[in-house]
Amino acid sequence: MFDVIIIGGGAAGFFTAIHIAENAPHLKVAILEKGKSVLSKVKVSGGGRCNVTHAVFNPSDLVLNYPRGEKELLGPFHTFCTGDTMAFFEERGIALKIEEDGRVFPVSDSSQTIIDCFVKEADKLGVRVLKHSAVSNVEYINQKKPELGWNITSIKKEYKAKKVVFTTGSSPKIWKLLEKFGHTIVPPVPSLFTFNIDDVRLKNIPGVTTMARVSVFEKKIVNTKITVKLNSKISKKPLLESEGPLLVTHWGMSGPAILKLSAWGATLLNKKEYKFTIQVNWLPDMVIGSVFNFLQEVKESEPKKTVLRTKVLNLPRRLWTSLVRASGIDGNIKWAETTKIQLQALASQLTECEFSVNGKSTFKEEFVTAGGIDLKEINFKTYESKIVPNLYFAGEVINVDAITGGFNFQNAWTGGFIVAQAISKG
Repeated sequence: MFDVIIIGGGAAGFFTAIHIAENAPHLKVAILEKGKSVLSKVKVSGGGRCNVTHAVFNPSDLVLNYPRGEKELLGPFHTFCTGDTMAFFEERGIALKIEEDGRVFPVSDSSQTIIDCFVKEADKLGVRVLKHSAVSNVEYINQKKPELGWNITSIKKEYKAKKVVFTTGSSPKIWKLLEKFGHTIVPPVPSLFTFNIDDVRLKNIPGVTTMARVSVFEKKIVNTKITVKLNSKISKKPLLESEGPLLVTHWGMSGPAILKLSAWGATLLNKKEYKFTIQVNWLPDMVIGSVFNFLQEVKESEPKKTVLRTKVLNLPRRLWTSLVRASGIDGNIKWAETTKIQLQALASQLTECEFSVNGKSTFKEEFVTAGGIDLKEINFKTYESKIVPNLYFAGEVINVDAITGGFNFQNAWTGGFIVAQAISKG
């Protein structure tokens, strides 16, 4: 008989177990992990470096990075936030560093440092870690008196516990099991993915990175016949919009600008079966009319120079070359020889550049899912089920997900800490 059984040996599971065992040493705590190893997602996180959190220390700012969970996480982040996470690791001898983009890593640049910390802490505090223990069923000992505890059936044996914590991440099998207790599961869809784009303009420029604004519209908004209205603005509001570094890849596009879109648009883009049109403004501070005016000025001031070799805007050279060629301007055309139509076409390529997206690819090894237990069914002061007593959740098993950068781990740490507080006091 255990006081607490945590189902799932990942980030949220270990963080919960360690804090329960630390706060209430008299409680018998066990982690059931279905695999042969624990903390597998921690291992691959951040390219094997483990991006433990992000240097956003104000809860009101931190919640803005969660497409699902923004409102619900504000209170929890006031209880346990980024600074608390950093203190947890540093108190255990793990030096951390904040990189330029705000991501926080161990100084060792190795996820094994974090894994070793968790395993060592759990062992020191007497937490039982039971691997190869996939859970097939969970039920009340007495359905009329759920406070009496739980029977948990694994492939190895049956266990009893007074309280159960699910930290199983995105597990359809576990979600199905939880539905029988009356919980609503928001259908899972992928988040954090890159865009597959087969386009001649991108073929020869993989590796190019630049700031850009990317928009998703209901329908295509650029005509095949290019016209430019001076100071024009797109009349229709985009369904989704993101700005930040964009990376051209061998299969299409990635980088923070794309990953933000994939997170905020997880449900919408899933409904579109990942076939949609995006518009990229490679000059996010400018609009098509002002760019067209600028190109006309260049035509007058640099008449004898060739367009292709005269990169007059702050863009990577390979990108400039690709967009110039896509505008129908070949390598020998001088600025003085350009037509109005060609300059209009170039202005359009620079600020309203359309691409057809046909599919998605997983972002590195980090697979994040939107969906899970409906947030309305969870008490965010304790992370306990509102439907069933003594049933708790932490991490991605609930319908919370974030953009890339350590935010998903922060959700796991915060949820695990609050569950531990509630159970330790109870």
